[in-house]
Amino acid sequence: MLCIKNGMIHDAVNREPYIADILTEDGKIVKIEPNIQVDDSMEVLDATGLMVYPGFVEAHCHLGLDGHGIGFEGDDCNEMTDILTPQLRAIDAINPMDVTVNQAALGGVTCVGTGPGSANVLGGTFAAIKTTGKRIDNMIVKEAVAMKCAFGENPKRCYRDKNNYSRMSSASKLREILYKAKEYMEKKEAAGEDITKRPSYDCKLEALIPVLKREIPLKAHAHRADDIFTAIRIAKEFNLKLTLEHCTEGHLVADEIAKENYPVAVGPSFGHATKYELRNKTFETPGILAKAGCQVSIITDSPVTPLHYLPLCAGLAVKNGMDEFDALKAITINPAKHLGIEDRVGSIEPGKDADFVLANDNPMESSTKIMYTIINGKLIEKDSNPLV
Repeated sequence: MLCIKNGMIHDAVNREPYIADILTEDGKIVKIEPNIQVDDSMEVLDATGLMVYPGFVEAHCHLGLDGHGIGFEGDDCNEMTDILTPQLRAIDAINPMDVTVNQAALGGVTCVGTGPGSANVLGGTFAAIKTTGKRIDNMIVKEAVAMKCAFGENPKRCYRDKNNYSRMSSASKLREILYKAKEYMEKKEAAGEDITKRPSYDCKLEALIPVLKREIPLKAHAHRADDIFTAIRIAKEFNLKLTLEHCTEGHLVADEIAKENYPVAVGPSFGHATKYELRNKTFETPGILAKAGCQVSIITDSPVTPLHYLPLCAGLAVKNGMDEFDALKAITINPAKHLGIEDRVGSIEPGKDADFVLANDNPMESSTKIMYTIINGKLIEKDSNPLV
């Protein structure tokens, strides 16, 4: 049991913080109240003078898949041999030993949605994992949270000399495989227990059944406004769940996106526009979308921006007009909802995982120091890897 005493709690539920104690047991929050009586069975952490936040959550990154930028041998982010790879699973490539995993945890990011990049029209499934552990099987919060798909420049650029030159082609390829998967699913269901009538096993089509059944959403990489609406159009055609990823031009069409009520993950907003479809990139976007009524998450898209700078990205959004409480929710409870794991992470409430960030001030400010990160009720320490 761990008791965190006398911290100023920012729980991501109530706008105003409050001082109280937090009791945890077996990696879960048991109760939150003032003056919890402690005994010898408890480990006590005195948080007097510290700010206590939920562990920060990233809705979209490639943590553990990019090889820490050390070249091709370490890069498992994109499968470059096939533009349609829905059968791929992030958990088969995430490397817990990647030094950036521990960096993220020490920066207060305790849970992430990580998975394939955006080279392919369909890239495979994202997973939600904790940022601590040596074996991915023990880090998983939810094995499949979304099916990655991509619109715009990336699949065009990566496959323009093979079979995908235009945005029309990208959309048509997605539609075609969704139609095939729908037919495959219907034939399987019609066959029932009669194995002789079942269609031949197809790993790509099989992987899309959870998408068609609305068990997981399409996770749509879309920067430009027209790509955002193409993603929405296709999701409606097939009655699919959808999350909008990057949403770089979202501020230009915030009223239209708000009408659709799809979750949006905004970023990476730091740095120059490195390609044409990013020309309207700004830290104003998350605040404008939040004010329009959207459920907004802020993302680093790590390794584009190092994941441990997630709270600073929220601070830059505040600097550019976002309400501070909205910004806090954008790195806690909103990404948890975005990933479908809000029952476990994203806020400080009884019954949820004991994931906390303790800081000496507002972690959205660059001068603030993260004093402690706690995941599953255990203090996270610096990895022995000297590169961290």
